[in-house]
Amino acid sequence: MGNPAHPIPTPSTQAGREGLAALLARPARAVVALDFDGTLADIVPDPEQSRAHPSVVPALSALAPQVAAVAVITGRPAGTAVRYGGFAGAPGLDHLVVLGHYGAERWDASTATVHAPPPDPGVEAALAELPAVLEGAGAGDGAWIEEKGRAVAVHTRRAADPEAAFESLRAPLDSLAARHGLIVEPGRLVLELRPPGMDKGVALEEYVKETGAETVLYAGDDLGDLAAYAAVEKLRADGTAGLLVCSGTGVPELADRADLLLPDPAAVAGLLHAVARQLT
Repeated sequence: MGNPAHPIPTPSTQAGREGLAALLARPARAVVALDFDGTLADIVPDPEQSRAHPSVVPALSALAPQVAAVAVITGRPAGTAVRYGGFAGAPGLDHLVVLGHYGAERWDASTATVHAPPPDPGVEAALAELPAVLEGAGAGDGAWIEEKGRAVAVHTRRAADPEAAFESLRAPLDSLAARHGLIVEPGRLVLELRPPGMDKGVALEEYVKETGAETVLYAGDDLGDLAAYAAVEKLRADGTAGLLVCSGTGVPELADRADLLLPDPAAVAGLLHAVARQLT
């Protein structure tokens, strides 16, 4: 069984090794859940140019039929992640689920439809004020606004001093969000304003409960994935096996809690391929 030329990396923790062993022993009772940007797709200066690594869809197509379920959990709109991922119509992904906007939206490959609640009016109101807020913070030239429908993000990656621009915007965006009943989700050189009440942890817990899974693998790369990590840790405390994977080392808060640290999305795809081969 498996291919010794492409071994599965060994998790650094006992809990992670137990999670991997449970996945391999009982794949039909396992959920594989994955962030998109930075995990399945390389981080790029323009988020609209983000695409899944070329190895991702083949890896998921090989793995998905062998496990209980595969889900992509992302801050992006679900439909956007589907397009940028190339997931629609891919072989073996006829039961893939994409939970967008941190779980507020859901796309099911089986129906090719997105289900979502009405947009929060606070997002539109905050968006209208954003240009003036950026100018007032001195970030008008370097910051870039990404409209996401149910959320709005401000990126500072293009600024002359991205970190300084990011820090200068924290307090003004916190105030703007509070005025409109929103929260601010920080990431790597991005601050996202969105409605409260849903995060990747809530989305993951609900999906694991829905599937009845006994094991969960979650892979992420940024601060928004901390809630999903916490959910897996909670599930492990309640008896569910879990494996936490981190893509990259750019966010120490995540990397330090991971069972398995991988360098980039190509390596994440390699892990998925290796697991699929081991199960063949």
